[in-house]
Amino acid sequence: MTVFTVLPLVRTAHPVPALAVTVLTLLLAASMGVSTYTAVVLFVAVLSGQLVVGWTNDLCDRERDRRVGRCDKPLATGQVSVGVVRSAILAAGVVCVVASLMCGLGAGLVHLTLGVGAALAYNVTLKSTALSWLPYSLAFGCLPAVVSLARDPAALPPLWMVVVGALLGFAAHLLNAMPDLADDAATGVRGFPHRLPPSLVPSVAALALVLASVVSVFGRGTPPTAGRWILLAAVLVLAVAATRTTGKGPFYAAIAIAGVNVAMLLIG
Repeated sequence: MTVFTVLPLVRTAHPVPALAVTVLTLLLAASMGVSTYTAVVLFVAVLSGQLVVGWTNDLCDRERDRRVGRCDKPLATGQVSVGVVRSAILAAGVVCVVASLMCGLGAGLVHLTLGVGAALAYNVTLKSTALSWLPYSLAFGCLPAVVSLARDPAALPPLWMVVVGALLGFAAHLLNAMPDLADDAATGVRGFPHRLPPSLVPSVAALALVLASVVSVFGRGTPPTAGRWILLAAVLVLAVAATRTTGKGPFYAAIAIAGVNVAMLLIG
């Protein structure tokens, strides 16, 4: 395989979100005191799963991408072949299954079903339905459980952490769909974000992220620290910006809120 094949193959895998989810998992692992060995296995499991999800997404969308002239999609432009992508999916899938189960039976099954399985269901069918948000919420919501069960097979994460993850996933779906709303509509994709007025999508995402912040601050059963109050205040300011600004402003404000939420999730 030459560099002319490898680079398009990497681009087809949606490397930025794949790395973002993998890094978030590692940060969760560090915050929960997971051993180095388990953290490495989690890294391999999550990254390989994200590669499967990314490659499958573009494989399922290749005809739609061609119709709308997506020059940034190597499968649609012919820079990488369907056969190469299918082989990569198979190889990464084997690695994902093995590494996931090496994290422990409970952690592995949660990751493979609620994480990778839900994402594949999105790629194949749910993307064009009103339930398009559900796989994102399941996948992000299960991450704390995957990490917690990998650390201790008998220890589930606190409920607030799962709820925050699910709300982050819901918002991530909306923000991820925003740049492609017009292209999706032109090819018959009508998921949850497409059923909203386009101007409302970033505001709904910001609202979900504000709810995640509130759960993170008040859902732990302990008095909020000064740091949590400061982060919550920052979220509220950004939420106002998301609803009052125009152009790209709401999108960037919602992305900033997501970053604050991740900080809340990790620092306690």
